[in-house]
Amino acid sequence: MRDYKWLHEYCLNRFGSAAELEAHLPVPKTAAQLRKISDDRYLSTMALRVFRAGLKHSLVDAKWPSFEEVFFKFDPEKVVLMSAEHLERLMQDARIIRHLGKLKSVPRNAQFILDVAHEKGSFGALIAEWPVTDIVGLWTYLKKHGHQLGGLSAPRFLRMVGKDTFVPSYDVVAALNAQQIVDKVPTSLRDLATVQKVFNQWHEESGGRAMSQISMMLAYTVNH
Repeated sequence: MRDYKWLHEYCLNRFGSAAELEAHLPVPKTAAQLRKISDDRYLSTMALRVFRAGLKHSLVDAKWPSFEEVFFKFDPEKVVLMSAEHLERLMQDARIIRHLGKLKSVPRNAQFILDVAHEKGSFGALIAEWPVTDIVGLWTYLKKHGHQLGGLSAPRFLRMVGKDTFVPSYDVVAALNAQQIVDKVPTSLRDLATVQKVFNQWHEESGGRAMSQISMMLAYTVNH
């Protein structure tokens, strides 16, 4: 496995300057900014990620104002009270995407967010406090306690809200494969721990560069 210096030099050569490279990298939110996000916005983004899975994002995004309306602006206290009959009625609403399994996930995730808020004060507190050096642990937590957050949904949700995380996308996995770290999307606890260890090493070698930025830099090493 190569060290971070190689990755940085490769990307510098690709973009021509440090300034140009930085302009192409995401900037995660600070812990303070993550805490300020309200629980209803976390629920909305979580639901958006669930409905985007397997569908064209622009199609889902175009319908999202209607989702905001039918789900009471994603107020967890209101959404959690939605009955099975209410969700069945939503299956007749042409303004939204009518997928019963995904619709059912919204009140369930509302309960999840309320449970965390009861313990932590807010859902944002959990997201803000979780260390990036164990970000795969947060993926596992979201998958275990949330609904429809398996696969890449947990890391993509975190990226959407601004939490620093790497995402094992096709290009990132291809880059990790080229470094003989993993040969497929990491799903087992062993593979996840291996990838986390590598990202932690590069995070340290880089002087604390964001995991999301290292992830993007890795993707840039893959030729198309």
